[in-house]
Amino acid sequence: MTLQHNPGSKLQNIPKENNFTSVHSALITVEGVVQGVGFRPFIHRLAKTHGLYGFVSNTTTGVHIEVEGNKDQIDCFYTDIEKNTPPVAQIQAKKISFQNPKGHINFEVRKSFSSTKKLTLLSPDLSICSDCTRELFDPDNRRYLYPFINCTNCGPRFTIIESLPYDRSATTMKPFIMCDSCSAEYGDIQDRRYHAQPDACPECGPDVTLFDCGDEYSANQQPSGNEAVNGAIEALKKGRIVAIKGIGGFHLACDATNDEAVERLKERKQREKDKPLAVMVPSVTTAKKLCMITDKEEALLSSIQRPIVLLEKLLPCPVSSHVSPDNKRLGVMLPYTPLHYILFADTSEQAGAADIDNMRHHFSALVMTSANTSDEPIVKDNDQAIEKLSFIADYILLHNRDILKSCDDSVVQVFNNHTSFIRRSRGYVPFPVVHRFKFKKTLACGAELKNTFCLTKSNYAFLSQHVGDLKNWETYTHFQDSIDHFKRNFQIEPELIACDLHPEYLSTRFAENYVDKHFDGDQKRLFRIQHHHAHIASCMAENGISEKVIGVAFDGTGFGTDSTIWGGEFLLCDYKDFERAAHLDYAPLAGGDSAIKEPWKMAISYLYLTFGDEFKSLDLRFLNTLEKDKIILLEDIVKKGIHTVQTSSMGRLFDAVSAIVLLKTHITYEGQGAIELEQRIGNKTEKYYSFSFIDKDGKLIIDYRPVFRDIIKDVNSGLDASEISRRFHNTIIRIIVETCDKLSEKTGLNKVAISGGCFQNRFLTEGVTELLEQKGFICFSHSKVPPNDGGISLGQAIVANERSKDVCWDTGKSC
Repeated sequence: MTLQHNPGSKLQNIPKENNFTSVHSALITVEGVVQGVGFRPFIHRLAKTHGLYGFVSNTTTGVHIEVEGNKDQIDCFYTDIEKNTPPVAQIQAKKISFQNPKGHINFEVRKSFSSTKKLTLLSPDLSICSDCTRELFDPDNRRYLYPFINCTNCGPRFTIIESLPYDRSATTMKPFIMCDSCSAEYGDIQDRRYHAQPDACPECGPDVTLFDCGDEYSANQQPSGNEAVNGAIEALKKGRIVAIKGIGGFHLACDATNDEAVERLKERKQREKDKPLAVMVPSVTTAKKLCMITDKEEALLSSIQRPIVLLEKLLPCPVSSHVSPDNKRLGVMLPYTPLHYILFADTSEQAGAADIDNMRHHFSALVMTSANTSDEPIVKDNDQAIEKLSFIADYILLHNRDILKSCDDSVVQVFNNHTSFIRRSRGYVPFPVVHRFKFKKTLACGAELKNTFCLTKSNYAFLSQHVGDLKNWETYTHFQDSIDHFKRNFQIEPELIACDLHPEYLSTRFAENYVDKHFDGDQKRLFRIQHHHAHIASCMAENGISEKVIGVAFDGTGFGTDSTIWGGEFLLCDYKDFERAAHLDYAPLAGGDSAIKEPWKMAISYLYLTFGDEFKSLDLRFLNTLEKDKIILLEDIVKKGIHTVQTSSMGRLFDAVSAIVLLKTHITYEGQGAIELEQRIGNKTEKYYSFSFIDKDGKLIIDYRPVFRDIIKDVNSGLDASEISRRFHNTIIRIIVETCDKLSEKTGLNKVAISGGCFQNRFLTEGVTELLEQKGFICFSHSKVPPNDGGISLGQAIVANERSKDVCWDTGKSC
């Protein structure tokens, strides 16, 4: 639009170098992850480059930009917004419209303003960038060894934001008033800290203190600053346990090469001795001395998300054997906060600016495990840390920048050169999963174990950080508070509520109570989603599949529509409905949930169902390790069906085989038997065990009895456990492929989605994918959310949305 000159207009102020008759004005809105990632400074610099005038500001809908200048300049500017976006930003949508010029005479960053129309995406917490790391170890820099150095490209975001728009006053940095030097950086468009909301320095920012858990007078004489950090370093060197406050909560740390320290940490934390711990190492160079690392794994380690990456150990591995016992893999992460780097770096002989990779280090590896007591959420507050961690840690390294929302470390592994999540949390949350279809506003409450919830709006599905196992009041309270936090920041008031089919889950009860409270008990708002249908729907959603698939859902526990426990399922499903087309044959879960911790019980069930009364006469070392009275009692329970529920769980099948082959009769953490069975897989063999199918009422029932007969033969022949493990894994792969073949012949479907906790097994997932693709199937697995119950809330949300389309909202009856 070209305007005519009006001497009385503000347009007189447009600089003479702009041809007045060619001045255009554009309004641009940008949506996505565009706050807290240096986006406004980027826009400011870009506008200057293109000679444009106007302003940029944050809103609750995203970023609002007005520019004036030559039409060609505006067009180039608009194109460059996406072409040269800051690395952490993610643009989901941008829009331009033209308007009458207002006579802007410069370009400025304006104060944020609120809107209630749309949402803005929040940035996750970001690991310290290379520029800040360089300054951290430069003695001439005013932030030398300052534990809270950050800029627009790094530092805390999600865990300190109270509300949007993203400004310092809306974060837990609000109490820290910037000094003149920091204010100057904050207002300098050429500076890396231009409008960096958490910006601080030793003069005006947060500080650390060291609390001595063994000194009742410590509260009055806590060392601070460098003295506190040095005290923590010396304590770690002496084998002490130090609780360290990070971005998303506290870690419990000790020297990972010190056997006694690691044992003491596990004992005090009441952590199972066999359960592995994660370690933090100062650099990729050090990590390569502990583990074998592929290019993809190195990229993940060094990424701005800095997850824990499961890596193959080098043998002998320099860390204590107590860190990851009976496990070929080690969870490794790099430092992601300035404080982490300072704890590792030995600067005693530093002469000038130093590169962290080439510095001497106090430690080759530190254990870094979430600081919490049994089954409770990670500790995040100082008072809470002193109260709950003083019985575990010898010292607590505190700081006074509050953590608003706790957030555990993410855990990933690499399958087929793709990332597979075990836990999706810090560094990734609250980035949404973007779906091809628009959602109604939905709250999906997730499962009981490894709980996450999911809120949806527009095309976005916002999965929460890892909440944990909903088995106690503390975790349940954390679950509720986190839902409120997400609802507030993403401006989502749910219309639909989704939950698991299991009536006793706390997440299910929360959903029921939510409907009672917010919808006067209107049951048409509540959607109870079968566990394994939700698993497959989550895999379909993240892969953008809209048509029906063969879904393979293998896990330990999921409440079935027949009130039994499912877990070895083949479903023909779309987002709305499913048909249970095949499943592992049932076996009694003798003793209920106790059978999960005591796999010998499932082994007895399977042996009895395979061999009948004769199983007791089998010459098995496994049976010889058990008390005869217990065997007879359990046999009676199985025969009479006392205190049992039927299960088709693949997880329980793995448990039973590990009990028989590895003598893993009792486990101390979830999935231990299956994990150790995978660890024992031996050299390459194509052999597998016999199995058969039973056609029952149009369903394929997978008969496990031939599998156990063959396993018992191999055990009695003295075949090595590693060979038996490989043959068993090959068998499960063959079962999946042959079942999919039969279902494909019947239905014509050739797309397979695999999901469930069993597919955290690398050998199983890679083997299934390869063989299915050889057979002409298209196989889909997870890479954006975990295959375990941590990803199930996404599936619940999308199934609820699909089913809601058939609800007549006036009557609640199906349309």
